[in-house]
Amino acid sequence: MKLSLNNIMIFTNGDKNNLPIIFVHGFPYDHTMWDETISALQEKYYCVTYDIRGLGQSPEGSGQYTMESFVDDLETIIEELDLRKPVLCGLSMGGYIALRAVERMEEKFSAAIFCDTRPEADGNAAKLKRAGGVKHINDHGAEGFIREFVKNCFGSKYLSEKKDAYKNLEDYFAKSNPAGVIGCLIAMTGRTDTSEAISKFKLPALLICGQEDKLTPPEAMKSVAAKISNAKFVIISGAGHMTPIENPEEFNKAVLSFLSGLSHKTI
Repeated sequence: MKLSLNNIMIFTNGDKNNLPIIFVHGFPYDHTMWDETISALQEKYYCVTYDIRGLGQSPEGSGQYTMESFVDDLETIIEELDLRKPVLCGLSMGGYIALRAVERMEEKFSAAIFCDTRPEADGNAAKLKRAGGVKHINDHGAEGFIREFVKNCFGSKYLSEKKDAYKNLEDYFAKSNPAGVIGCLIAMTGRTDTSEAISKFKLPALLICGQEDKLTPPEAMKSVAAKISNAKFVIISGAGHMTPIENPEEFNKAVLSFLSGLSHKTI
């Protein structure tokens, strides 16, 4: 089912009486990056995806976003859809949103899955790089920036073996709304650091990282998992930053194994 809530496009699959899972996509992608995962989970779980404001089918509005406003949007979706203790799953920028959401309102979730992401806020070099991206989009449009960014998200195995699929993905996301892309870049630049907060997380957590991830390398994510008291860490072989797309079989297996291990008390 497709619905609009406060100019956020939301997509639901499965029986709403089952355990809900809400998926938060990465930058500059949209809800379709979870398609393979939704197909694997929707028979047993109530799957909720949405397009972050300014990306996919969600209009850009003012184009002025903060990471906190993205968490506000997530909280509104949970409340308006009456999702009781959902599992939260976020990748990359969606992981930033998920990490801050757990820090802010851990009691609303039964478990969390953090994919190819990091808790650290941007350092100066990263801030300058994002500022350069904003300038490039303002001067030359978003397409060139997006094509270069997306290519860096994928590992060599996928790029060499799935050339047609990759080209279709790149062409699709290259059409993203420039104002929305800029708004997300600025939101990521200004996000808070959740490095200290993660050691206080109590809910069950799964951390997933692609073996070839250059943006959030496995060793970096493994060290994050070690700081969360109730966390598991899984490396997805032959994948870069976009694990659910590059190796959906292993990704979905890891997610299903984690979900099946959740106790009824936790849920």
